[in-house]
Amino acid sequence: MTNPEELQQPVHAAPLYKRVLQGAGLALILVVIFLLLGKNPNPEAGWRWMMLPLIMVPVSGGIGGLFYYMMDHLRHQGGWKKILANVSSVLVYIFLLLIGLIAGLNGSS
Repeated sequence: MTNPEELQQPVHAAPLYKRVLQGAGLALILVVIFLLLGKNPNPEAGWRWMMLPLIMVPVSGGIGGLFYYMMDHLRHQGGWKKILANVSSVLVYIFLLLIGLIAGLNGSS
């Protein structure tokens, strides 16, 4: 039989929208820094070449935040599963940021 205290403990520490917004916000900050540090952009392209990376990277960061949210059930179990959830969340987030950045900058040339 299940313990009544186990039923009352929430698995998710934060709501889904909060994790998605955190992932997207961090990605937006990183891509803005990356774009501002870039030197000698093509003057013929104007400012529009920045729009695709500024959209693609936060979307991929939001998906990374969704993955982090989905790993909460492993994180809640503790032990090696918590370590696995944290490491996989960081690796998936970095991978998604790279894919978003590559896709955003590739379409803007």
